[in-house]
Amino acid sequence: MKTHFRFVAGAALLGLAQWALALNVPGPVVDGEWLAKNRADVTVLDVRPNQKSFTAMPEFETDKKTGKKFLVELGGHIAEAVLVDNKKVRVERVINGLKLSGMIPERADFEKLARGWGVQAGRPIVLVSAGMEPIDFNEAARLYWQFKVYGEDNIAVLSGGTAGWIAEGRDVTNAPVKPAEGNWVAQADRSAELTASSEDVEKAMAAKSQLVDARDTATFLGLSKPGSVSTFGHVPGAKNVPTTLMSSQGGEAARLMGVDTYRDIFKMSGVDPQAATIAYCNTGHQASGTWFVLHELLGNKQAKLYDGSMHQWTLEKRAMESVARGK
Repeated sequence: MKTHFRFVAGAALLGLAQWALALNVPGPVVDGEWLAKNRADVTVLDVRPNQKSFTAMPEFETDKKTGKKFLVELGGHIAEAVLVDNKKVRVERVINGLKLSGMIPERADFEKLARGWGVQAGRPIVLVSAGMEPIDFNEAARLYWQFKVYGEDNIAVLSGGTAGWIAEGRDVTNAPVKPAEGNWVAQADRSAELTASSEDVEKAMAAKSQLVDARDTATFLGLSKPGSVSTFGHVPGAKNVPTTLMSSQGGEAARLMGVDTYRDIFKMSGVDPQAATIAYCNTGHQASGTWFVLHELLGNKQAKLYDGSMHQWTLEKRAMESVARGK
């Protein structure tokens, strides 16, 4: 009996030790120093639109006055990072009889994608964008939101992305990376908590609740529109906070900013950063950065992302507001 007891207790202690040693990200954002220190224990997913740049080398120019090199063309990646094609992160789905593109995959399909990227259950995930321009952050933010919808909490984004990593003098490689098969499993389905439907937007509009349009001002006003949207303008009553304001402007990389800065950006745009909010854009991509800042950095747990965004809204021929388009 005593021997048996010691075995069970020892096994329990071993389990506790393994739990205690498990690495967790310190928050939704990590910097280059943290990632460099913990690189061996983290799965890094590099999500970018230019797939060829992953196996190219970065290109620099030298300032003639200072002699300092600065990055002009992104190339390479953090060692052992796995390339994620941003075009394959989202899929086509049929909702209410409409064929919609750019939507979050269903649970089983997303699990398959994550395993193909080599994501391991219980291992921290760090998402890395290109980091060259403010809009690049949305590549990481969109994938982060999808992981969160399916229950992953041990996940963060790298502030500044690959451009920031290079700007800090850290090494990159252009070697191809073939990930091992992952075993990641979705732990939950938080769609009701994190996702807004067209009906939710209708209710918010009727109640004069907060809607945030993350597109550029010209698109918001109805002076222009992309092909993914059928009608000019925006949801009536929405406030415009362009997604390009979610990352720093200029400098060597587009980095995330402080919470006080974000709080002021929303307040000065007529948005209460702590009120219930639905963020949208054209297809649910740009608004993912807005959702990330509101929900993850400012702690607004009432913030949701309208996945179908204006693509779905205008296909459903719902109400729109726009500037006059006469000559």
